[in-house]
Amino acid sequence: MKSFKAFRLDRENHILWRNEDRVPMAPKEFDILAYLVEHAGRVVTQDQILDALWSETYVNPEVLRKYILEIRKTLGDRPENPEFIETVPKRGYRFVASVANDNGNEPPVLSASHEAEEKVAGEKVRPKTVLSKLESPFAKRKLRVVAVVGLAIVAVVGLGGYLRSTRSGGNTPSLNDPSIAVLPFADMSPAKDQEYFSDGLSEQLINDLAQVSGLKVVGRSSAFQFKDKNEDLRVVGRKLGVANVLEGSVCRQGNHVRITAELTKADDGFQLWSQTYDREIKDIFAAQDEIARAVTGTLQVKLLSSNRPQSSPGTRSANPEAYQAYLQGQYFAARGQDERDLNMALSYADQAIKLDANYASAWAQRSLVLQSLTSGAFIENVEGFHRARESAKKAIALDPNLADGYLAMALVQIDHDWDWDGAEVSLKRAELLEPGSADVIGDRAYLARSVASVNEAIELYKQAMALDPLSANFHWALAYQLYFVGRYGEAEAELQRAQELNPQLPFVHATRGLVLSAEGHQQEALAEMENDAADWAKLTGEALTYFAIGRGEESERSLNRLIAVHQNDCAYQVAEVYAYRGESDKAFAWLDRAYRQRDPGISELRHDPLVGSLRHDPRFTALVTKMRLPN
Repeated sequence: MKSFKAFRLDRENHILWRNEDRVPMAPKEFDILAYLVEHAGRVVTQDQILDALWSETYVNPEVLRKYILEIRKTLGDRPENPEFIETVPKRGYRFVASVANDNGNEPPVLSASHEAEEKVAGEKVRPKTVLSKLESPFAKRKLRVVAVVGLAIVAVVGLGGYLRSTRSGGNTPSLNDPSIAVLPFADMSPAKDQEYFSDGLSEQLINDLAQVSGLKVVGRSSAFQFKDKNEDLRVVGRKLGVANVLEGSVCRQGNHVRITAELTKADDGFQLWSQTYDREIKDIFAAQDEIARAVTGTLQVKLLSSNRPQSSPGTRSANPEAYQAYLQGQYFAARGQDERDLNMALSYADQAIKLDANYASAWAQRSLVLQSLTSGAFIENVEGFHRARESAKKAIALDPNLADGYLAMALVQIDHDWDWDGAEVSLKRAELLEPGSADVIGDRAYLARSVASVNEAIELYKQAMALDPLSANFHWALAYQLYFVGRYGEAEAELQRAQELNPQLPFVHATRGLVLSAEGHQQEALAEMENDAADWAKLTGEALTYFAIGRGEESERSLNRLIAVHQNDCAYQVAEVYAYRGESDKAFAWLDRAYRQRDPGISELRHDPLVGSLRHDPRFTALVTKMRLPN
């Protein structure tokens, strides 16, 4: 623990205290402050800070300057007369306050009654539910070239006969039932530095083909599971449940691009079509459209141009540099979920917009990146969603025929505005524009969890999985909904599949713990909870299962720890624990806090088994009504 003036810096728990009050800070702001405090009295350069905190990726120094500005606001510091952080022109920064090691008592754990007195205006919110916020935007829609989104990671198996077929090594679908997977195009550039460009072209083709009515197009997360694997196309066809595979390569030198594309039948390897395109970078969209039209024509379905509205000028940028900045933003957002990658994605989206202010896709990308940053508590909740909403509005205004603008708006309406009718309108418009998109169906399921029935959400997740059969996030989302309705065996099967596809997928252990606990296997449930990598999920699960097995002191200890460390981002989880333990008044106090924080988890009140004890209380009905949820 380091102390300076009225502040104490707890590096172990990632908390800054002002006297006895916790000070909200974004994680990266905390890391920068901690680095400066650790080197107090010394000038540290921008490069030293960037190397220490962003060692594996490039970060524009402007991002660091913005963080320093926010830290100064938090500390009440003034750059012209600094008490804490001094700017040393052309050199870097120096922490000038006296720093002492504080070996005294730890700050007190905040109680529910203490928190009820806090002002919401100063809260830093991380919208995630106990397993209630199933996907962040990036998990749902992994930043395709025409849009950003989607935590993510990989997940699930197909449906019905396809499920049986793939597990038993059955036949690939026939050409008479048009279906296709677009595998990631290989980067064949001499320097092997155009991966973002080749990935972007592949994702754009997925996006274009998804707009063709009657054509089943496998989603990005499933198709990209085969990146750099050189898998036999018959195996690819069986695993993805498609009759055809489009693959190719990109070789870029300067402004010249050579694209090779091949369409192959998956069952026998027969090449249906191939073509090489030599283009300048400014003509890349024309080549992309030629490939999409050739594929749809070969598969004997309607041509792309007759199945979707003509692209407006805002859909694609005429500025090659803006397009490249957009692709780089997509690359960083799709690469990971951490703050560094998301800030890089936002920086590139902003760069694309600066180069072309009418670039609708870049505005949609910006909206979705901002939502992910807000979901990660890297941007304050109200500010983050406000900026995301304005960017989504801009995308829609510039190009009413861009599905991603409506998807970005729908996520703001679901996660923050609780504008359920507006979200439904946005999703219907997106589905009309992109009928073959797994992302659109997945977002419909996400909305259905709140305003419709769990069973409807289950069916929609299954439909999305049929289009994106290797998306672990869909597996996990489906498992969680199955847990809600007591279909525990099916939930466990989906969790097992998700874990096989992505052993690092967070919250799988915690969700399995909920299933085991509901089945009465409390010791096994506790073991699962303790294995979850997400601290908040682990603490919530421990508080629940310790109580279930009669270890009240341990339950209280885990709950207090959850409050102390995650009081500003897990209000709904705290409410769940209190409700499960039968402490209704405290549960409602935390639900009220979750409501004020706009915690997305609270939207599942009607179905969440952990708050079932509250449903006959008039306060529950009043809260549901206040949220405009169906009663």
